[in-house]
Amino acid sequence: MTQETRSFQAEVSRLLDIVAHSLYSQKEIFLRELISNASDACDRLRYAALTEPALAEGDTSYRVVLSPDKSARTLTVADNGIGMNRAELIENLGTIARSGTAAFISQLSGDARKDMSLIGQFGVGFYSAFMVAKKVEVKSRKAGESEGWRWVSDGKGEFTIEPLPEAARGATIVVHLREGEDEYLEPARLSRIVSTYSDHIGLPIVLKDGGKEETINTASALWTRPKSEITQEQYNEFYHHVGHSFDDPWLTLHAKAEGVLEYTSLLFVPSAKPFDLFDPERKSRVKLYVRRVFITDEGTNLLPAYLRFLRGVVDSEDLPLNISREMLQSNPMVARIRQQLTKRILTELGKKANELPEEYVKFWDNFGAVLKEGLYEDREHREELLTLTRFRSTVRNGLVSLDEYVTAMRPGQEAIYTITGDSLDVIKQSPQLEGFRARGVEVLLMTDPIDEFWVPAIGSFKDKSFKSATRGGVDLDKITPPEDRKDEKSEPPAKLASLIAIFKLALGDAVKDVRSSDRLTDSAVCLIADEGDMDMHFERLLKQHRQLDTMSKRILELNPHHKLIERLAATVGEAGASDQLSEFAWLLLDQARIIEGEQLPDAAAFARRLSTVLERGLSAAA
Repeated sequence: MTQETRSFQAEVSRLLDIVAHSLYSQKEIFLRELISNASDACDRLRYAALTEPALAEGDTSYRVVLSPDKSARTLTVADNGIGMNRAELIENLGTIARSGTAAFISQLSGDARKDMSLIGQFGVGFYSAFMVAKKVEVKSRKAGESEGWRWVSDGKGEFTIEPLPEAARGATIVVHLREGEDEYLEPARLSRIVSTYSDHIGLPIVLKDGGKEETINTASALWTRPKSEITQEQYNEFYHHVGHSFDDPWLTLHAKAEGVLEYTSLLFVPSAKPFDLFDPERKSRVKLYVRRVFITDEGTNLLPAYLRFLRGVVDSEDLPLNISREMLQSNPMVARIRQQLTKRILTELGKKANELPEEYVKFWDNFGAVLKEGLYEDREHREELLTLTRFRSTVRNGLVSLDEYVTAMRPGQEAIYTITGDSLDVIKQSPQLEGFRARGVEVLLMTDPIDEFWVPAIGSFKDKSFKSATRGGVDLDKITPPEDRKDEKSEPPAKLASLIAIFKLALGDAVKDVRSSDRLTDSAVCLIADEGDMDMHFERLLKQHRQLDTMSKRILELNPHHKLIERLAATVGEAGASDQLSEFAWLLLDQARIIEGEQLPDAAAFARRLSTVLERGLSAAA
């Protein structure tokens, strides 16, 4: 096979362009990323060789070697890890085969400074080399295979790949430096970078210079060291390595469990959302080691899916080295580790929430929607999770806990009221909230899809049931309003019952019922779901995702104290009023649908009725 030229996937080309031309202030992180990849490759071969010793070819002294060449102006990063074959070079270096890539790329703006922070959430890894390279060359042979390969690119849209029979096992990355990047040829500079970013790597990082070799890192797994000997900077750099992330951790959890079950955990809560947080597969990103030997970072079952935002490692002293990924799913020791880790994480999050509530707001805004999945899925830890939940509400500017909500309930209030929707701005304007505001009743604003599932699954908190503000069965008259809001309401119109009867006759099967409302103060009408029916927002959500064919019929509520309803009621019995009131019934129903964000079933009829009413009004004014 001769040399072949291929184009990068469009997403890769865009990433490379931003990375290569960014003004990122710490270009040296490219070396951290290449060393991290090399370390991972060695870890994977060490594990594979447990069951297939021939893969290691008798060379089990895993290491990463840095070789600067001033005359050639190249920096080489080599490892004797698992390596890549032709297909893997094309897939790993020419495409981004990761779920969520397209959505991630769509967020890039073209502003290099802003986009670099976003790319940091994605983890650029290998591509960061193009911040300093005019060309990158990769020579690789996969363990257990005889063919070697050479991959070359200048990062401008294409790469070449060709056979390389002499390629050694592992990967050798040759970075051809741009003009002005000579600092990465200086041994002292390389040593400082490794000391700063990669000292925690658990295998030797060797600097080759003029025939001399020197190990320039501590070469001991960071999590095995006593906490008293580790600085926050070292924790941060280990997080960057294990999470392939650019942000610093929001919370660091380092613990050693001793006794019947022995393991060490070093876990991090990110300070920024990982780009794949809502990937449908909900994969954990925590790596499993057994006695310092990497086992896997997929399907470990070490943490529940609702804690998938955590990054880090768990190192067990008790699990067998040859444990398979299938065995991990049912291993009782893994189940116990999972239970203990989950409890510890939730306890630490609780401490943060109580001691540093302002800091906790940042965490909740990033990961609250994911954490709430546990309320639906994890009965065992439901109580702890409920204490961690926070909500926006109609009363406060900040977040409120369920405990704070219950403490502040109005006299006569017997339920925790909620309203769900697609965005805070939209649901804050919902007419169904008017009566609650008038009585000083706080309503929790819920905009995460998971809210539709956990709320009915739990049902109540501290004997206070959850009730939707958009459903029937809400009796606001029982709730005592604040002293400054005890305004006496006027009597409802005398002919209100007759108006409701006319509306019911006109609308027929289009609605489930028409009734007077005690929840409206400013709006003329609103739609609500009957007490036993599905929440309106949830039903719309299911319809959008084609999980529901038909929508339930709604109840149309009329505000008896609204000027329009009073005027309409006053016309009942007048000559010709019945037909006009029927038109108004449909107009008001469509108005309520529009407010709810629902599509009108007959937009042309709505426009025709509106034109007729406007024309009639203008004629009367003339």
